Amino acid sequence: MKNLRRYRGLQVDFGLHYRYFSVSANVRAQSPNAEPEDLVHEGTSDTTHVSGLHKLLQLFARTRAPIEGKACHAKIIHVGLQADTLTSNMLINMYSKCGLVDCARAVFDEMAERSLVSWNTMIGSLAQNGEEQEALCLFVEMQRKGTPSSEFTLSSVLCACAAKCAVFECKQLHAFAIKAAMDSNVFVGTALLDVYAKCSMIKDASFVFECMPERSDVTWSSMMAGLAALIEGKQVHGVLCKAGFESNIYVVSSLIDMYAKCGCIREAYIVFQGVDERSIVLWNAMIAGFARHAHSMEAMILFEKMQQMDISPNEVTYIAVLNACSHMGLVEKGHKYFHLMMREHKVSPNVFHYSCMVDIFGRAGLLREAYNMIEKMPFDVTASMWGSLLSSCRIHRNLDLAEVAAKHLFEMEPNNAGNHVLLSNIYAVNKKWEEVALARKLLKESYVKKERGKSWIEIKDKVHSFMVGERNHPQIAEIYSKLDDLIAKLEKMDYKAETEHDLHFVEESRKQQLLRHHSEKLALIFGLMCLPQNVPIRIMKNLRICGDCHSFMKLTSNITEREIIVRDTNRFHHFKDGYCSCGDFW
Repeated sequence: MKNLRRYRGLQVDFGLHYRYFSVSANVRAQSPNAEPEDLVHEGTSDTTHVSGLHKLLQLFARTRAPIEGKACHAKIIHVGLQADTLTSNMLINMYSKCGLVDCARAVFDEMAERSLVSWNTMIGSLAQNGEEQEALCLFVEMQRKGTPSSEFTLSSVLCACAAKCAVFECKQLHAFAIKAAMDSNVFVGTALLDVYAKCSMIKDASFVFECMPERSDVTWSSMMAGLAALIEGKQVHGVLCKAGFESNIYVVSSLIDMYAKCGCIREAYIVFQGVDERSIVLWNAMIAGFARHAHSMEAMILFEKMQQMDISPNEVTYIAVLNACSHMGLVEKGHKYFHLMMREHKVSPNVFHYSCMVDIFGRAGLLREAYNMIEKMPFDVTASMWGSLLSSCRIHRNLDLAEVAAKHLFEMEPNNAGNHVLLSNIYAVNKKWEEVALARKLLKESYVKKERGKSWIEIKDKVHSFMVGERNHPQIAEIYSKLDDLIAKLEKMDYKAETEHDLHFVEESRKQQLLRHHSEKLALIFGLMCLPQNVPIRIMKNLRICGDCHSFMKLTSNITEREIIVRDTNRFHHFKDGYCSCGDFW
C-alpha cells in the first residue's frame, strides 16, 4: 500500500480492483470480444497473465477509462510488475490518453530503466495535454543523459513549441534537426513548418515547405492551416488543386479550417459542399468553423445531418458542438449534448469536454456551477479551465471566485502576464483601486511582459498592424482625421464612448481618448479608406474586443453599409446593418 500511495490519485483499495475489472457496459459494448475477466484469467502462466494486463491497459487507453485503468495499475503493483519497462510505457500511454498527465509522469519518474519509447511517450503525453514547458524541459533532460532522440521525439517537442509559439526554442531545434540529419524527415519537416506557420513566420514556413523532399497530406494541411492571410491561403488552395490534393479529406479539412480562420465561413461551406464523400474529419472541421463564427444553429443542424448520414459523432465533434453552445449561452443545449455523448454515442468525456462545460456555465453567469464542474471532474484541472473561469468572473464581476481562479493560475502559469491583467481588471470593474494598484505593482515586479493589444488588416497582399495610439503607420495622420470625422457622425446617432470598458484609474476625458484610439478602430478606418464598397472588412485582433469597440463596429456597419468581420481571441464577430452575429453575447 505504501508504494501505491506514491501515485497521485491512485489510492485504489486492493479489495476493489477485481470489481473494477468488471468494466462498465459502455466499455463492453465497444469491445465485446475483450472481456477483462477473460483477459486476466485466460491462463495460469506468468506470460499469459502479463499479456492479459497489457491488453487491459490498451483497452482502457482506447476507451478512455481512467477508473478502470487505475484499478489495473493497482493490480500491476500488487503482482510486482511495476518495474517492467514495457508495462510502465503502457501505463504512461493509458494515463496520457485519459488526460491524467500527472499520473503518467509519476509512473515515468519511478522507472528504473527508460528506453527511447519511454521518453517519447512521456514527452508526447506532456505536449498533447497542454504541458508544453514540461515537454521541452524533459527533452533537455533527455539530451543531458545522453539518450539518443528520434524523429518522433523531435516532432513531439516541436508540437510543444507550436502550442507555446516558442520561436527561439524552435530555431534551436531546427538547428539540432539539421545537425542530426533529421530535417529532411517528413514528420520533422512538417512539425517545423507547423511551428513557424502558427507563430506567423510565413516566410520561414514556406522555406521549410519548399526544401522538403517529401510532403505528406499532413504537410499540406499544416501549410494551409497556418496561413492567416487570405490571399496566400487562396494561392495555396490553387496549388494543392494542381497537385491533385483537392480530394484528400485531411487537406480539404485544413482548407475549410483556413477559410474559417480568415473569416470566410461562406467559402469554407462551399468547399465542404463540394466534397462528395465526407468523412468525420470534414464534418468536424465544418461544425467547428460554424461554432467559431457564432453560427450555433448551423453547427447543430450539421450535427444532426451527419447522424442522418449514418456517421456517428466522436469526441472531436462533441468539442465543436459544445463550443457552439458556449458562444451563444445555450446552457440547456450544452447539458443535453454532454449527456447525449455518453448515453447514446458511448463517448467518454475527456478534459476538453469538461473544459467546454466550464466555459458554458461561466459565460452564462452560472459561476458556481462552473466551479463545481471543476471540483468534481475526474481529471486534473488545466490552466485553461481556471483561465476560462477567471474570464467569466471578469464579465460577471464575481471577485471571490476570481481570486480563487487567479491563485491557481499564478501557481500554474507564473510567467503569464494575462492572468495578472485579468485579475487587475476585475478589481477595477469592482472599483477596488487599491487592489488594482497592488496587482499592477506585483506584475511590474515579476518582470513578466504584458501582451499589448494589436490589430491587423490585409490590404493588397500586405498586412498592416496597429496598436493603441499608433504613430508609426505612414498614413496615420489621415487615419486619425477620418476616425474623428466618423465619430462625429456617430455622435449624431447618440453614440457615446462607453468609458466603463476602460479600466485605467484616470479622468473621464482621458478614458474617452484611450478608447477612441483602440487598435481595431484604427484598422477599421484604414480598411474603409482602402477597400472597395463591396468587399468585407476583415480585422484580426490578439485580445478580446472591448465593449465600446463592439458598439462602435455595429454602428459603423450601419452608417457605412459595410460588412465588418472582427476576429478576436474568442471568436469571429460579423457586423452588418447595425447588428453582430454574436447577439451581444461573448
